[in-house]
Amino acid sequence: MSFSPVPPPVNGPVGPLERGLAVLRELTRLAAQEGRATVRPGDLVRGTGLARSVVDRVVATLEQLGYVTLDGRDIGLAVRLMELGNAYLAASGLPAALGPFAERLADGLDESVSVAVPDGGGVRFVVQVTRRRTMSLAFRIGDLLPAERCSPGPLFAAEWSGADWAAWRARRAGDPLDTAFPAVPPRHRPDSGADFEARVKEAAHDGWATDDQLIEPGLVAVSVPVRDASGRIACAVNVVSHTSRHDVDSLRAAVLGPLGAEVPAMEAALAAPRRRHAVLAASTASTASTASTASTASVASVAPVPWGVGAFGPAGSAPGAPSGGDDAGGGGGAAGTTPLGPAAGGGLSAADETRAESALGAPSSGPSAQPAGSGRTRSAAGAASAAVGGTSAVGEDPARMAKRELGAGFLQSLARGLAVLRALGGVEATSRGEARVVSGAAQGEARAVSGAGHGEASAVEATNQSEARSVEGAGRSVGRAVDGEARAARGASGAAGGAGGMTHGLVGAGQGGGLGGGMTLTAVAEATGLARATARRSLLTLVELGYAEADGRTFRPLPRVLELGYAPLAELGFTDIAQPHMRELVRTVHESASLAVLDGGDIRYIARVPTVRIMSVNITIGTRFPAYATSMGRVLLAGLDADARAAHLADVRPRPLTRHTVTSVPELARVVERAAAEGHALVDQELEEGLRSLAVPVRDARGRVAAALNVATHAGRGTAESVRGELLPALRATAARIEADLATASAHHALGASERVGA
Repeated sequence: MSFSPVPPPVNGPVGPLERGLAVLRELTRLAAQEGRATVRPGDLVRGTGLARSVVDRVVATLEQLGYVTLDGRDIGLAVRLMELGNAYLAASGLPAALGPFAERLADGLDESVSVAVPDGGGVRFVVQVTRRRTMSLAFRIGDLLPAERCSPGPLFAAEWSGADWAAWRARRAGDPLDTAFPAVPPRHRPDSGADFEARVKEAAHDGWATDDQLIEPGLVAVSVPVRDASGRIACAVNVVSHTSRHDVDSLRAAVLGPLGAEVPAMEAALAAPRRRHAVLAASTASTASTASTASTASVASVAPVPWGVGAFGPAGSAPGAPSGGDDAGGGGGAAGTTPLGPAAGGGLSAADETRAESALGAPSSGPSAQPAGSGRTRSAAGAASAAVGGTSAVGEDPARMAKRELGAGFLQSLARGLAVLRALGGVEATSRGEARVVSGAAQGEARAVSGAGHGEASAVEATNQSEARSVEGAGRSVGRAVDGEARAARGASGAAGGAGGMTHGLVGAGQGGGLGGGMTLTAVAEATGLARATARRSLLTLVELGYAEADGRTFRPLPRVLELGYAPLAELGFTDIAQPHMRELVRTVHESASLAVLDGGDIRYIARVPTVRIMSVNITIGTRFPAYATSMGRVLLAGLDADARAAHLADVRPRPLTRHTVTSVPELARVVERAAAEGHALVDQELEEGLRSLAVPVRDARGRVAAALNVATHAGRGTAESVRGELLPALRATAARIEADLATASAHHALGASERVGA
């Protein structure tokens, strides 16, 4: 959201990208402020001021990319949109560097602990570790609070310039009741702000700040600053409690000592070489990819690879001819990427597993995530996903491919701009040849590449190609030099002027928080498969709108990226994420679908989508069945390690529920072993006469079988083998899409407050 009453412009150098971001902001506002899971096109027209035809094209493009969902006329945020926020979190390095400290503090203090960064005249949360109590206190990752109504605010404001204070006052004058901040209750009457200025002076003197029920009654908090290598405040660590446990003085007395003891180590973690965090990110992504490969490789041997495979492949971009199209930013490009094909023989080599992480890059929801036969061509969906993910045929601009296949309604510049924003989550190789990870953030799409091996000496290229850039502030959003690509990166306060410059004035150099880093234009162009000129236009637009900053030759994303749907999506739980994909599965196969977890010797249903038939399977949430006699139970048992599986089977006393039930423990062990080998289980009338079910595993981001997904049908609707042939490809594709969304949603924090995996 903007911090001023003046909305950002929507007709700049890459108009469709600006308009697309405006639509995503409005969708987020309606979801966060009004609690609306879906909206109608007219709502977006009123909220953005855009023409209906423009909104329709933007929404259609976002849906093709998997960033919004469409159900008739209803438009909603899709989990895959969190990729953009994950790009900022990965680039900042804050969750990786400070998350372990926050967890240790939360355990030791038995209070919720968060990490916040400055974002304009507000404070945005990027790490959250909560205590699970009946009365819990927590903010969502991505939530934005007014600086004057929380404890980190005075710490950040102590470093504001005169222009920053002017912009803050202008924002308060335009929104005196804080209605633009849905994470906090609105004020009942305007506040003068004098108290905040006094608190800022105290924070600068004391080195810490408090919140004594400023956000809402009963909430108290204490914050301390964490500084980067230059001595500027990069972020604040925040401990939150409520007045039934502490008043503000007792909380300060209890937590300041432990916080102060951890700050030096936190600052050392922020100052650690970037390579350390790149290797950590690569390791985390590799773990996720290995797990997901196990469930998706077998899909490829039975059915086509799920639509929309997207990855930052090893692109070697070359300038391409400009293309006409939907906007002024339609420059073409060429990429040297190779599309990921089906896994031969149902498996991947160890060397291929890293590249194959992109198999989880299918759009999270919407038609682009549907299995074959659902009404769209695979090539069109793949092209749309590639436009964001960066995978294309050799010599093709992925967005141009998508436009050619999806028609005039597809906005190339919007797709390219979002691909560039996503790519900024990568960690670029340094001149010392350190590993570079170009991360798909949410989906574990990490690719470790030797910078030296690819000749990516950024400094040399910058000299040879005059890549010096700057965002020249003071009234001009982004300075443009006529002589090619020369730019100066001075703009800490490159304001858009007056109240409208709030975002730019307060998110300049040093305001991004985190470990520095950044990517050059060359690295971004290579990561996305776009021509340099095309990538440059998107980068300059993102800088102008406050979603990125330029620092010398490098660009990095800013916390404002988290306003694009991250907070409302971050509170989704496991079943929330799975349900849309289950509904699509039911629409495709016309049979009921269920999700269950292992609970002792039973399975317990945690989600279900029934089909509409005269005769259908009727099971409710919370129903329990013995694991040994169900397809989901056998899949869940197959997911246990050998010792746990043996222990479970040793305790089983199978009884004949029908004449078909397997009651021999050795035979049951063989059946479970076969389910582990085949990656699915089919149970034919063992639980109930006439009931046949087929199940596949659903893995979490670490590769563990967390749940089982099944389709249940009547035994009279064909043979067991015909059911397997007809339903297994769709089941596996659905499980892969759920896994992709789980990886995206849990990339930098635990799943939301609703039911977690296996809870």
